[in-house]
Formats: sequence, C-alpha cells, structure tokens
Amino acid sequence: MIKFFRKIRQRLLTENKFSKYLLYAIGEIVLVVIGILIALQLNNLNEESKNREFEKEILAQIQENINNDKLALKQIVNDFNKAITSSEKILQSEVSDKTEDSIKIWLGSIIMFNRFQPLTNAYEVLKSKGLDKISNKNLRFLLGKYYDDEASQMVKSTTDIELTFNNHWLPVLFEEMVEFEFKKYVELKDYSILLRPSKAQNILKLNRDNLASGINRIKGGLATIDEIQNLIAKEIK
Repeated sequence: MIKFFRKIRQRLLTENKFSKYLLYAIGEIVLVVIGILIALQLNNLNEESKNREFEKEILAQIQENINNDKLALKQIVNDFNKAITSSEKILQSEVSDKTEDSIKIWLGSIIMFNRFQPLTNAYEVLKSKGLDKISNKNLRFLLGKYYDDEASQMVKSTTDIELTFNNHWLPVLFEEMVEFEFKKYVELKDYSILLRPSKAQNILKLNRDNLASGINRIKGGLATIDEIQNLIAKEIK
C-alpha cells in the first residue's frame, strides 16, 4: 500500500501536476489522521472494556466482603441487644433462690465481648488502582463512607466493650466469681452487689449504655452496607 501511494506521488511530480499533487498530499494526510483517530478510538474502547471488566470484578469482591461484614455485624447487634435486655432484667430483680439461676445466665450474656474486623482487601485493591475506576459517583461516596469512616467507628464500639470486660469486669470476677463460661453463664458468690449501689452495679449500667451506643453505630453501618449492596447489584448485572 505504501509503495502504491509512493508511485502515485512520483508520477504526479514527474508530470509536473503540482496542484493535483498538493490535493493528493492533503488527502493522504487526511487519511493518516483518520487512521490515527480510528486507532485511538479502538484503543479507548479497549481501555473502557478493560476498566469495565475490572470494575465488575472488584465490585463482586467488595460485595462478598461486605456481605461477610454484614453477617458478623448482625450477630454483634443480636449479642448487644441480648446483653442490654439482660442488664435491665438484673437491675429490676431481687435476689432469691428462684432468681439466682436466671441472673447467672443473664450475666453470661452481659460479661462478654465481640470482635469485629472488616474485610478490606478488595477495597484496598480498588484504592490502589483509583476510586475513579467506579463509574457510579454515589457508590464511590458510599464505599468511602463505609470503609474510611463507619467501619472504624464500629471497630471502636466493639473494642470499647472488650475494654470494659478487661478493665472493669475482670477485677469483679477475680473477687466474686465461682464459675464462668464465656457467653454462657457467670456464677458469683454474691449477686446482691449488682442489685444495690456499688461499683459492680455502676459497671453494669455503664456497660449497658455503651452497648446501646454501639448498636446505634452498627445499625448506621448496616444501613450503608444495604445501600452499597443494592448499587453494586445494579452495576454488575
């Protein structure tokens, strides 16, 4: 093809047809430009296809990660709610032979903790490639909201309960515990320390309030997860 155009140029020059040669040269330039533009367009389409393929793949991974987070967070909310209900029952109880067995079980659901560690591997890969790989602006915002803000707040909420267990409940257990099975039951020598003004009762009340605060934070995170999951489902159809 190049030899063909070269022969045409040479023939026009030898025939001294400069105007025709000029038109031909312009036409050749136009053809080259069109070829370049077509190549660029094909390259752009190829890049867009690769980006879209990456976007779908990474969103599917994020969907799996946050679904696991969701299951863990729902279990934590369930445990926290159970602990709050048990705290209220103890505070409203009177010690008797009939209530001691119940208080023992209630304490098992109170004197405990959960740990939460969000799965961030897919999000970290996305950040390394650039959040702009996600075409949906609202989805980009929600991903940042969840992973860069709410997830750390929920981790803190669960950590606060663990700190209460280690720093406040354990000293009480060392003094008063008869028998203990984590998340099952706590048998104390004297349950009345929880039913009258005392350090143990204060711990019980403060722990209850921390649990309620943690539930509110986690529910906010779960609401964001639901929004993210709905948007991802639409994006990867």
